[in-house]
Amino acid sequence: MVRRSMKAWLARLAAGTPTVPLRDEETGCTLWIKLEYMLPSGSTKDRIASFILGCAVERGALRDDSIVVEASSGSTSISFAMACAMIGVRFRAVMPEGVSGERLLIIRRYGGEVVLTPQKLGVLGAIEETRRMAEEDTRVFWPRQFENPQNALAHQRTTGPELIAQVGTTIHGFVAGVGTGGTLMGIARALLESGQKAVIGRPRPERGVCFEGQPEICGGIPGVVDGLSQILDEEAVGGVVSLPVPDAEAIRAARDLVAQGFPVGPSSGLNLAGARRLARKLGPGHDIATVLCDRMERYFSTDMFRDLSGAEAAGGLGA
Repeated sequence: MVRRSMKAWLARLAAGTPTVPLRDEETGCTLWIKLEYMLPSGSTKDRIASFILGCAVERGALRDDSIVVEASSGSTSISFAMACAMIGVRFRAVMPEGVSGERLLIIRRYGGEVVLTPQKLGVLGAIEETRRMAEEDTRVFWPRQFENPQNALAHQRTTGPELIAQVGTTIHGFVAGVGTGGTLMGIARALLESGQKAVIGRPRPERGVCFEGQPEICGGIPGVVDGLSQILDEEAVGGVVSLPVPDAEAIRAARDLVAQGFPVGPSSGLNLAGARRLARKLGPGHDIATVLCDRMERYFSTDMFRDLSGAEAAGGLGA
């Protein structure tokens, strides 16, 4: 049975993360990092899962026999699994083979089902399988994270205003990697609504480990995907600066963050590395904001933690 009484709790839980300033001595800029990994399931995707499901409950789109089905490489599926468990709805994740075992375990512990699609088809294969399920089973509710405008709206209404209030000064630049594009578009729109003319930057993994036949889908930085978002509209936010970041640089930045007490995954490293690159472009004295997307525990079996010594030094940033 759909527990509609839990809808309000979903919205309350998926909000209110802190933002921390870090001084980057190399660029002379302040990098503001929003700690989205502190949300209940451990990632910023809690915001879109709670918002999309809350809207679905409100308009009566979820029935007692509904099955929420979403294509995802990881964090979105975990967030939907948690949110569905809270409101009493079945959840099924459709994911490419090769995702870390930790992610599968978390989804299943929330009671979610997992369907794996061929790795060589990448996220596109997972999306097509989800589409097939939605067409063949009337019980399926498909959030469509790559095209649903509620994805960006969740960040426009929550993450963006929080970030602006917490920084409390002019934000000269904002950086976010693109999977669905919801975080970048939502926060960029919130900045525009507040009257801030921030430079919007998009860090892009450069020459990463890619799925066979899908060079646009980088396996080195989970959740960062080129060419699938129907939400991303660069012109609508005044243009977006492309910031190429080698995988090794992103992983190194993520490891540095962990060594300084921020328990994050690879995409957070990509965002921080991108923020540094935008800081170099803008010059000293600027305030650049980004988000730390998710927690490290779901990546222990990935390249980020392979051969990592506890003695490895952190670098570059000081609180």
